[in-house]
Amino acid sequence: MPEEKNPVEPFKRALISTMRTIAETEELTVSFGTEPPGLRGLRARLPLPSRDLPSDEVAELRGFSDAYALHLAHHDEAVGTAYEPEGGNARAIYDAMEQARCEAIGANQMSGMAGNLTAALERRIKTRGYDKITNKDEAPLSEAVALMVREKLTGAGVPEGAHNLVDLWRPWIEEKAGKDLTRLSDVIGDQKAFARVAREILVDLDLGDELGESPDQSDQDQEGQEEGQDQQSDQSQAGEAEQPEGMTSEEMEMSEGEGEEGEGEMVEIDADDVPVDAEDAEESSEGNQPWRPDGAPGQGREPDYKIFTAQYDEVIAAEELCDQEELARLRQYLDQQLQQLHGVVSRLANRLQRRLMAKQNRTWEFDLEEGILDAARLTRVVIDPMHSLSYKMEHDMNFRDTVVTLLLDNSGSMRGRPITVAALCADILARTLERCGVKVEILGFTTRAWKGGQSRERWLSEGKPSNPGRLNDLRHIVYKSADSPWRRARRNLGLMMREGLLKENIDGEALIWAHNRLLARPEQRRIMMVISDGAPVDDSTLSVNAGNYLERHLRKVIEEIETASPVELLAIGIGHDVTRYYRRAVTIVDAEQLGGAMTDKLAELFDEAPQRGPRSARGNRVLQGPRPGAFKPAAPVGR
Repeated sequence: MPEEKNPVEPFKRALISTMRTIAETEELTVSFGTEPPGLRGLRARLPLPSRDLPSDEVAELRGFSDAYALHLAHHDEAVGTAYEPEGGNARAIYDAMEQARCEAIGANQMSGMAGNLTAALERRIKTRGYDKITNKDEAPLSEAVALMVREKLTGAGVPEGAHNLVDLWRPWIEEKAGKDLTRLSDVIGDQKAFARVAREILVDLDLGDELGESPDQSDQDQEGQEEGQDQQSDQSQAGEAEQPEGMTSEEMEMSEGEGEEGEGEMVEIDADDVPVDAEDAEESSEGNQPWRPDGAPGQGREPDYKIFTAQYDEVIAAEELCDQEELARLRQYLDQQLQQLHGVVSRLANRLQRRLMAKQNRTWEFDLEEGILDAARLTRVVIDPMHSLSYKMEHDMNFRDTVVTLLLDNSGSMRGRPITVAALCADILARTLERCGVKVEILGFTTRAWKGGQSRERWLSEGKPSNPGRLNDLRHIVYKSADSPWRRARRNLGLMMREGLLKENIDGEALIWAHNRLLARPEQRRIMMVISDGAPVDDSTLSVNAGNYLERHLRKVIEEIETASPVELLAIGIGHDVTRYYRRAVTIVDAEQLGGAMTDKLAELFDEAPQRGPRSARGNRVLQGPRPGAFKPAAPVGR
């Protein structure tokens, strides 16, 4: 009998054909894999279907494909970009509302498509852990708004798993923006009109300061400017006719400028309103120095980084964020995700272990005048009897006590493959270094909430004081303390797979925290490895401060550690160039390269002589975080 054909392939072809038909483009490229589903331009990625094609999985796949196809069919990129807000929080809500609009158009036209979209939505809710949300800090406002918009546009209720997420925000959203939400169904078919109402809703939700300039206002201003130019042209022609005899136009301008005091006064601009990157400013000459916002030369510089409040920050052990049963399940999921990569990283780690063990053992010194006869070099004496005998001597290596801190970026942009690979590599390296007598600490940094959390709420209640500084609640996680054995902390690394954990990243304060923990260690040599995929980003902070506020602080912290601390700092960037921040750094394009990069950089460090300058010069210098002071741990954590 001929071998039965795989039923998955015809299903894939049918799915791709349907997507192209709905999207009305033959240029759409569709791939299937284990990566999270997504759409970028005309390239869509869908989950890989199972061979037996269960009905619930088929509905979910069709739901994802329908959502992407509807977006391509009903979303005009030019209009979307024109009305898109500048701030990150507002942009996330705006994009979620627009996607809900596109899906609602298809759901209202075809009941089968509505069922598929609901199945895909329920899977996304479960995958991201929204069904386990119990407090407002864990509930993304953008998701709550999108689900309520879907409810208004289609009449479909909120999926069961998202009831808590929506109910935590519904009273506040209804009170603030209830009237404008009801207007959306009238403009569902007009993207421009929908975008205008969406921007009004963002104003209702106290996000008006993140909108930026409205394209409608820009068009009006441009028309007014053109009219003004026409009037000015007419006036200038009339003025030329009235010009006194014998007086040039330049003389007239000078005479007009000599009016009464106050007519030509200078407008004073607040320094905080001027976007200046002091790091990139270059002096063109000694007599023409760039303006610096931190004060005139010779004056003491005020601290340029501050915290609005540290009351809600926390340093917490991983096991306190999740019960043991869920940790075990997440750890099992982590192991299943990267079984193939596990072998590659293990081989690299074993190679690192052999190099370290060789340094810890004994070494030989050759070509000596006395010692043990070197039999391997007797051939030289046989060939040339005049050649002197060669001796060797064995020495003990002075392998200093060492501690290594792995500081992992736990931001939302690390979601998916990068955080999975980072967790696995950290786990294997910790086990390897522990065998070699090197203690390892594994730390993570993120924030407790997306929209600034309780810090922003307090800032709003206090009347939005200007220049508040960092405006979010930090969450620093201890996955494995240096004194904790690997076998006890192994399960904790599975926490990184938990949906809802990865939020924003404020790198500068995370480096200060990890650095000061290292300085408290008794080991002679201290190494910190930072693994990140980008620059610091916290939309709540950046919406009320300069655009390079967090980046400037990160550069300052790195400079202090690299020039005035005994801690040896290195960084690995995943898909992002970190060499512009760190002196010792490497950038990798694919997450799969992380294991090799980590082992290679650590091997280089151990092959080099340890840094001695900063320590002998200044001692163990503890970096001081900005006021109002140190973090308040949520629970006692091992050193």
